[in-house]
Amino acid sequence: MRPDTILAFDTSAAHCAAALLSGEQIVAARLEPMEKGQAERLMLLLQDLLAGAGLGWGDLTALAVGTGPGNFTGIRISVAAARGLALGLGIPALGVTRLEALAHGLPRPLLVAEDARRGAIYVQGFGQEPRKPCLLTVDEAATLPPGAVTGSGAALLNRKALDPMPLAEAIAHVAAARLGDSPGADLPRPAPFYLRGADAAPPSDPPPVILDTVT
Repeated sequence: MRPDTILAFDTSAAHCAAALLSGEQIVAARLEPMEKGQAERLMLLLQDLLAGAGLGWGDLTALAVGTGPGNFTGIRISVAAARGLALGLGIPALGVTRLEALAHGLPRPLLVAEDARRGAIYVQGFGQEPRKPCLLTVDEAATLPPGAVTGSGAALLNRKALDPMPLAEAIAHVAAARLGDSPGADLPRPAPFYLRGADAAPPSDPPPVILDTVT
């Protein structure tokens, strides 16, 4: 019996990242830094990753995708790709947050702290008393209990960060564990995970009045 094969990918930041998990083994992984162009590059990257491992789309058991928090456009790119591929291939797609992925494989209790820019930090606690993910100011996060920390926000808290697993690889492992816990379950479709509102918003001005000049 062939082991489950999961293709995981993420474009929630300035990168295209992907990993291929077969059973418990990462058989291929790729990380390409890029500020823009993820929409054009993602599918080609996934195709190259599969081909390099001697596999095709039909060999996949499931998909896993990073759902953020992170760049709004990047998150939507990968989540839309995961949903479309899952529908076309007839396999499940699982969403994994960036905070869950960063925590994977590290000792508990653990605080994941990610720099959210503009003086804010995304935080989530993992351990005996799990903390729900939230967005805090740097001053608010500085009052959190001491302990092990990982993520780009650790430096803002003057704490040394533990080294996490590469993001796409961790997303694949988290998804595999979730599938193992709920085999055959009707899992929810991946959706963007936002802890902050969009920077751009529709204009609040009333629409222009169109005058009928026909007499």
